Amino acid sequence: MWKDPIVKETREIRKQYADKFNNDADSIFEDILKRQKDSKRKRFSFPPRKPKSGKNVA
Repeated sequence: MWKDPIVKETREIRKQYADKFNNDADSIFEDILKRQKDSKRKRFSFPPRKPKSGKNVA
């Protein structure tokens, strides 16, 4: 079976990142929030879209 090298690299980076926090999801989430707060990048938030009436409504 063919293995995608980009997927392999991404999974290895994700594993290394999780290992830094002993695979504790709460610690990882706190780190992500801290990194977002410290980032100088502009963040965007869009309001939710309203569904179109009458079409594709289940």
